[in-house]
Amino acid sequence: MEISIYSLLEGAKRATGTVAVIDVFRAFTTAAVALANGATSIVMVSTVEEALALRDAGIGQICMGEVRERAPAGFDFGNSPFEISTVDFRGKTIIQRTSAGTQGIVAARQAERLYAASLATAEATVRAILSGSPDQVSLVAMGDNGIKRTDEDELCAIHLRNRLESRPGDADAVRRLILAGGDVGRFHDSARPFLHPEDVDIALDVDRYGFALRVNIEEGRPVARIETPAVKVPESPT
Repeated sequence: MEISIYSLLEGAKRATGTVAVIDVFRAFTTAAVALANGATSIVMVSTVEEALALRDAGIGQICMGEVRERAPAGFDFGNSPFEISTVDFRGKTIIQRTSAGTQGIVAARQAERLYAASLATAEATVRAILSGSPDQVSLVAMGDNGIKRTDEDELCAIHLRNRLESRPGDADAVRRLILAGGDVGRFHDSARPFLHPEDVDIALDVDRYGFALRVNIEEGRPVARIETPAVKVPESPT
């Protein structure tokens, strides 16, 4: 199994084989929370207009996401895992648009199998990837708006690679490094009330969920659903 780590939107376009597109702050943490709260699926799109049109057409009932960190006009929810943490989405299809994560999913057209990954679903994503016995795995750290690398996505990619290679990994070290970085400060900025400190707590709750977010193309659109893999990650011999 060959594992490659790519970054940003260009990396998503280049990724081949089994692909995990990573967005820790906050798209795919938020998506995981929504699915854990009962959503049946999440349609991932690149534009606000497409999201609203799909809701109007009855493809989904909820629009969720952000433009420049805020919920666009007409959206039901922003991109905050904390804000939706107590929302009951049972039976709902969500349409999600974000500036990094969903852009990467849409761009990953060469993927044979596709996952939307975060630290909250890290181990389950690794197990899901290994269940397909892939020859090629591409891990894509989407970063800030798909154009600037960020600690949390790059470190998540390294953590996933280590676990795919049966190394023990160190979730606490990953969490500490992210918290020591500069990006976390924006979640404590009173001028940005749409960013919550609790978003960081949820996003850095490594392996919070025991499922992966598998993305399949349905009627030409990428749709994420829960995948609960049975395979365990073998530990390297000591």
